Amino acid sequence: MSYDGVSTRAVMRSVAFLTAGALAVPLLAACGGGEDEAGKPLAVQQISPAARDLVADGGSLRWAVDDVPDTFNTFQADADAATTRVAQAVLPAMYRLDANGRPERDADYLESAKVVETEPQQVVLYRLNQQAVWSDGREIGAADFAAQWRALSGKDSAYWTARNAGYDRIEKVERGANDLEVRVTFSRPYADWQSLFSPLYPKDVMGTPDAFNEGARRKLRTTAGVFTLAEVDRKNDRIRLTRNARWWGRPAKLSEIVLTAVPRAKRAAALAAGTVDLADIDPADAARVTEAAKGTAGPRAGRPGPAANSLKAALAKASTAAREESDEYEEDGADRRARAAKKLRKAVATWEKQQQTLKGFEVRKSLEPAYTQLAMNGESGPLADERVRRAVARALDRTALAGAVLTPLGLPADPVGSHLALAGQDAYADGSGALGGQDTAESQALLADAGWVAGGPVVEKKPGEKGAGPQRESESEGGDDGTYIVGDDDKAPGAAPAGKTPSDDASAHAQDGKQYARQGGAPGAYAPKGTPAPGGAAGPLAKDGKALSLRFVVPSGPGSESLRVVADRVTRMLAKVGIRTDVTKVPDESYFKDHVASGQYDLALYSWPASAFPATDARPIYSKPVPAADGSLSVEQNYTRVGTDQVDQLFDQALSTLDADESRALLRKADSRIWAAAGSIPLYQRPQLTAAVKNLVNAGAFGFQTPVFEDMGFLKKGARVSPSPTAE
Repeated sequence: MSYDGVSTRAVMRSVAFLTAGALAVPLLAACGGGEDEAGKPLAVQQISPAARDLVADGGSLRWAVDDVPDTFNTFQADADAATTRVAQAVLPAMYRLDANGRPERDADYLESAKVVETEPQQVVLYRLNQQAVWSDGREIGAADFAAQWRALSGKDSAYWTARNAGYDRIEKVERGANDLEVRVTFSRPYADWQSLFSPLYPKDVMGTPDAFNEGARRKLRTTAGVFTLAEVDRKNDRIRLTRNARWWGRPAKLSEIVLTAVPRAKRAAALAAGTVDLADIDPADAARVTEAAKGTAGPRAGRPGPAANSLKAALAKASTAAREESDEYEEDGADRRARAAKKLRKAVATWEKQQQTLKGFEVRKSLEPAYTQLAMNGESGPLADERVRRAVARALDRTALAGAVLTPLGLPADPVGSHLALAGQDAYADGSGALGGQDTAESQALLADAGWVAGGPVVEKKPGEKGAGPQRESESEGGDDGTYIVGDDDKAPGAAPAGKTPSDDASAHAQDGKQYARQGGAPGAYAPKGTPAPGGAAGPLAKDGKALSLRFVVPSGPGSESLRVVADRVTRMLAKVGIRTDVTKVPDESYFKDHVASGQYDLALYSWPASAFPATDARPIYSKPVPAADGSLSVEQNYTRVGTDQVDQLFDQALSTLDADESRALLRKADSRIWAAAGSIPLYQRPQLTAAVKNLVNAGAFGFQTPVFEDMGFLKKGARVSPSPTAE
């Protein structure tokens, strides 16, 4: 899981959960049933495809990643996106994803795999490629499969594993009729058996707890991919992958791939400095690269834009530096102006040089195999009531929210219709009809049914009570849209504005003879009862003396601008039905761990990756919390704390049938019930923007597909390729 630019998938946390009564939901049928509902991906990949005979032999690809990973073991809790990228290049995988997000057999490792028995037990027979060997020359075989099963089965707590799904259903792994066959027998039927043994680690990594826990954290001695892990330079934050001399398939075109850790905020500078060839970037940097290629920004272009904004920022920085330096030397006015002019000229020259370098890059764009959702914490408070969650959902115009992020990028802005799959994948079907679309009247009716009424009296807290007293205002933007933005260290929502007590405001309002429904916003943010709110907003709602206010937590980092845009639009949509929001900006590093995973939020925006195996991978995200050994409730990865027995049962049934059509139908029915419970609302598929040097081919915005490392490379001199298809 991640929000824009920050991975959180590896964080595993058990959180105390207080169950709340849920409304009875009528039995929901699955939406449709045919595979044709999956359709095609909303956006095709853009990788500048080229035939191998057009690709030069050799060369080094410098590829920006977020970090040098703490571990190279993808089955450990702190594995991240860079861990996965290395594993894709250097380790076997029985199945990989195609451009439609569907699993396909990797013929370099697997000649065939099929279920050969179903009674009395499910048995899968793998026939391995006879040329497949580890980098030490040993054949890939049953011993490696067996070691991985034992490590990940969950039966030995000495193995510090982050996930065991599927492996815990295996009863035994055996050698088949010969060394190229592996028989896997399951104790319980398992529909997602194709998800297993991808990646596959050698037995020397999986064979003992010590080797599993520590041996593969800092290095991988034995590999079996197109590339091998040649060097891990943590001092300079880079990893070097080189051609595998024992590779039996199509040889890699590139001599090496250098994965370099570059923070998102510094990627435009790294591209401009010519130190990376390929990097995922944010929308502002993508616009700057595009403008540089077209020559449509800068002092002489006469056209404002992100690139011009970056120049403005550079000039402001240079001006500040010149002023501080002249203050240090106590220079007079003339010297100060001369120094400032020199700094500004240098900044302009540097910026123009960067733009010249950026002309050599292009932006390749698609949609990530991940979607952003609005999560609602159903643990306690107003959102513990399913009617309020449904009211929030019915207040949202999901098409408008998707358009706010994707339309400016030229990407299709269709809202996501499933929690479990994305368009193009087998399990996809639009299940949002189980909840319903945007409907202001229905949203207000749900709130009224839950007891939240406009103009209801609000009980003021007395001095000394929890929540009473002054509240420091930080980045405050109290306004008619019902929002109040506070910093990470501000006090809880409900306190009065800085410098005032509740009685101060009450006295001021009493002078007008009018009653206010207040919750502690900026002065003047709330109109007297009966005054129409601008922009069509509804009056504030209250129940049992408390105003309806939801704490909306958003990340504050430079890579999360789009989430803040969406959060702003959501607050305005909610204000129209009378729901107030306290928008709290928190640092990126604490956003997920300290707020989402620990339940310190009412509303939050974060993303889940799509999976080709949703019955396995999505179950912990939507499963009903269960009692833990210490008396608390374990939520697994269900950070909304909303779950039902019916959804759990449907997942179990989908996992236990080997009929693909039946499994798909069960998953779609589960998705309908997840929609109806309204714990999370899928909004849009995340944009994927990648800057690539123009002569780099078969690499870029991959979309669903697992990268094909052996085909990546640089065009031969004089070679030409057809333009990449558009994202739409």
